[in-house]
Amino acid sequence: MIRLLVADDQALVRGALTALLGLESDIEVVAEVGRGDEIVDATLASRPDVALIDIEMPGMDGIRAAAALRAAAPACRVLIVTTFGRPGYLKRAMQAGASGFVVKDTPAAQLADAVRRVAQGLRVVDPALAADSLAQGDSPLTERETDVLSAAQQGGSIADIARALHLSEGTVRNHLSSAIGKTGGRNRADAARVAHENGWL
Repeated sequence: MIRLLVADDQALVRGALTALLGLESDIEVVAEVGRGDEIVDATLASRPDVALIDIEMPGMDGIRAAAALRAAAPACRVLIVTTFGRPGYLKRAMQAGASGFVVKDTPAAQLADAVRRVAQGLRVVDPALAADSLAQGDSPLTERETDVLSAAQQGGSIADIARALHLSEGTVRNHLSSAIGKTGGRNRADAARVAHENGWL
């Protein structure tokens, strides 16, 4: 029996995933959470074999949660399931230690098969997304540019971003200018949008 944790902030989606996968004779859903920052504690308490994790969740996004989970409970394998099939997300999820990455419109039988394959130690990746990811290549942003653009997404001023990241305002401006140039954005909000849509943030 494969023990499964389901993490999705949308109660309806979480319930549907739990119900569908619970119909499988060899899969048992042992925990459900609606926030990314609840995943590690729930995993340590319920000891699932596989954690099925959405990307966009409150508290902690699914990619960061996957990395935290791999550090805290390395025996639990991670399968990312998301509405947003962005190539940058795939690369970041694999770097965080995920064993699989599928989109939510995957048929139930294929999703159950993906859970089984991940539980066996195999990698499972949506083929179209893998091709897109290879074609797109790596994010052009440096780690610091990514941090600054992520902070800019929240809509604060240059001074707010500088305080949050412990940088000077001049350094923040330089990183934003560079990120705007690399993404082809018209301004910092547009650059953040482009980076988000590509899965770089």
